Amino acid sequence: MSAEYETYSLGDFALKSGGSIPQAHIAYKTYGDPSNPAIIYPSWYSGAIQDNEWLIGENKVLNPQKYFIVVTALFGNGQSSSPSNTPDLKPFPDVLFHDNVRAQHELVTKKLGVRHARAVLGWSMGAGQTFQWATQYPDFMDLIVPFCGSAKTSLHNQVFLEGVKSAVLGGRQASSGGICKGEASQGSYRTWTEDERVVGLKALGRVYAGWGFSQAFYREKLYESALGFKDLEDFMTNFWEAWALSKSEQSPLAVTDEQH
Repeated sequence: MSAEYETYSLGDFALKSGGSIPQAHIAYKTYGDPSNPAIIYPSWYSGAIQDNEWLIGENKVLNPQKYFIVVTALFGNGQSSSPSNTPDLKPFPDVLFHDNVRAQHELVTKKLGVRHARAVLGWSMGAGQTFQWATQYPDFMDLIVPFCGSAKTSLHNQVFLEGVKSAVLGGRQASSGGICKGEASQGSYRTWTEDERVVGLKALGRVYAGWGFSQAFYREKLYESALGFKDLEDFMTNFWEAWALSKSEQSPLAVTDEQH
């Protein structure tokens, strides 16, 4: 499957927090025939649209021969409206699950003509959006399938994310502005240098490494026996740092809805 995706224009998009995203867009990709039962499948924290494809295929749970699958991208993931593609919007406003789900609902109803879905499902932050679908549009789907996620970001998870954010900001010698806030010096924006980007993202990868796999995974050295890395440092460099560095890559394959 390719990384190509489409975008749908939302216009000036008002947010529940009181802010707005001017000329906002939501990125998405569809799989299967629109006449089949619809599945809405939001992306997760840091996930690009193509990262959701691990469940899609004729021999997988989401069979495009049976379902019309709509994968949507979170605001801020670099494909939907994000700081990286909306450079004049500083600081980027607070966006909630409510805003993402409202944008997804507009996409699937107004652009794709879906009036009812068989299911909404998602992993991690995709699960959070799935729970939000159930409360925001409870009659729109037959069932929800949230997995490995929660309806609300716990205090423990907020602390975890604060550590990741601080690791990234350390690459430019900046400090956190606080829980659920950006950097402390928000009044002085400047572009990151390439060295700062690399240092910050490598730090992000090494912080995430302690959360991404269990104690048993490391104790049994499954990074060697199951994943084929030669040792722990090889795994940290060529799995976790490589994963983090990939998050800054921009996809050149987006096309707008006005082109279709």
